Amino acid sequence: MADTTPAPAAQLPMIERRRIEAAMLKHVYDTLTASHGVEVARTTIGEAVRASAIEQARLLAEGEPGGKTSMQTFIARQSAWRAGGALEFEVKEQSDTRYAFDVTRCRYAEMYREMGLAEIGHLLSCQRDSTFCEGYDQRLRLTQTQTIMQGASHCDFDYKLVED
Repeated sequence: MADTTPAPAAQLPMIERRRIEAAMLKHVYDTLTASHGVEVARTTIGEAVRASAIEQARLLAEGEPGGKTSMQTFIARQSAWRAGGALEFEVKEQSDTRYAFDVTRCRYAEMYREMGLAEIGHLLSCQRDSTFCEGYDQRLRLTQTQTIMQGASHCDFDYKLVED
């Protein structure tokens, strides 16, 4: 008989975790839209996802050896978001203080569109990218000018580690 015990969340590919979260948040979004309107629904979903991203990042940072984060620990964490071909990307620069890359295919964006969540896909995933920095390392900054989720040909990521 096959083992049907679900895998712990940490073992699920990130894209599957986001699919599960989005399926639940879709119902919350639809309910809020019906009762309070689109703006309240978007604001609420955005704030909830932002808080979740910061908390998840904080927990990851605490899990780094000695609780010490760096650009290299941050880069090493990226494999979780890319697992299973979820993102196709091209690295532009990688150093101890900068990590710049372009995402040329985003299966997260494709997934949200398939789920009927294109209008809030940027809230469910894209906003996590910069808010993750807040929880992971206060020195980490992201500059981003475009995303596939919002119609661009690629997402441009430019992370910098700055001293306060």
